[in-house]
Amino acid sequence: MPVLNSIANAQDDLAAWRKDLHRIPETMFALHKTSAFVAKRLREIGVDEIHEGVAGTGIVALIDGRAPGRTIGLRADMDALPMEERTGLEHASTHAGAMHACGHDGHTVMLLAAARYLIQTRNFAGRVALIFQPAEEMGAGAQVMVQEGVLDRFDVAEVYALHNAPGTPAGQFYTTLGPIMAAVDTFEIHVDGQGGHGAMPHETRDPIVAAVSMVQAIQTIVSRNHYALDDLVVSVTQIHAGTVDNVIPGTAFINGTVRTFDPNVQAMVMARLKAIVEGQAASFDVTARLEYEVGYPATINDPDRAAFAAAVAAEVSACPTDARREMGAEDFAYFLAERPGAYLFVGNGDSAGLHHPEYDFNDETTAYGASFFARLIERALPLEVS
Repeated sequence: MPVLNSIANAQDDLAAWRKDLHRIPETMFALHKTSAFVAKRLREIGVDEIHEGVAGTGIVALIDGRAPGRTIGLRADMDALPMEERTGLEHASTHAGAMHACGHDGHTVMLLAAARYLIQTRNFAGRVALIFQPAEEMGAGAQVMVQEGVLDRFDVAEVYALHNAPGTPAGQFYTTLGPIMAAVDTFEIHVDGQGGHGAMPHETRDPIVAAVSMVQAIQTIVSRNHYALDDLVVSVTQIHAGTVDNVIPGTAFINGTVRTFDPNVQAMVMARLKAIVEGQAASFDVTARLEYEVGYPATINDPDRAAFAAAVAAEVSACPTDARREMGAEDFAYFLAERPGAYLFVGNGDSAGLHHPEYDFNDETTAYGASFFARLIERALPLEVS
């Protein structure tokens, strides 16, 4: 089956909504204009309840079906990224230093479009909880919502979300029946030596040499300390030291990211980093401090719910379930850690990549995502046939 006709017929209105949101990107929890826009649309389309101020600027709206039943949660992230837009489009960001470079403007409109359809038809038994979330990119907004008791407060039994995927044909879905996105951690290494004249290195304790040696040793964690078929990324992304050519500095700084799926692999990386930093510091007669921050956990689909969601998506477009899991991270993991559900991708067509300054959400994708959300509710919460 194709997209739902009533949703497809509203394409122009939905594109206008999306472009309006694209012009006013906001980051983290400070989504005041965005949240107000969403709340206004929700009231216009007639949701049964609207709860604002969740996790600061988040919203949960409720739609009742024609009969009692379970509550299914559908989540859309609303926040933008702290970066400058370079699309040159008429609807480009009007907020300096902020841009919808990940398509959350599109995700929000997908959920609004599905909500309007579900209100018009109410062809389900139970309740829909529309979860409009702040701070997915930074700030773990999903975790804050969970900690505030959103899932318990609204008796959410299952929860689902979509993310657009540049490079995949517009409207085509994909997912996996288990882990789909990685846990993400960050580390910093602060190296303290003794600076001095570049012509007299024997009078110094060079932090640059120690830092370079640490970086080289860190590369062996993936190549020599873990099973080759376990997914693992350890990337050093920053190294800073020194200011001029003839001075050996007193300090050096290293920064990086760790991506894992298995907590045992994560623990191994943490232990190896600690050993490398301490050992290399001792060998070069410097001191060093490792700071390791555990971030978003792995996003793990419930296999049965993911298979169900994929079958629903296949009614709208193709939806393979054997996609390779990705090393990017997603805070929807916090919802899936508490409730069964699934996270799917939907193609954005031939667009710039996510987090790219020339990215723009493909409005053709909206009808596919909204139709998926609507059909999922009707399939998960069917009305009894008398």
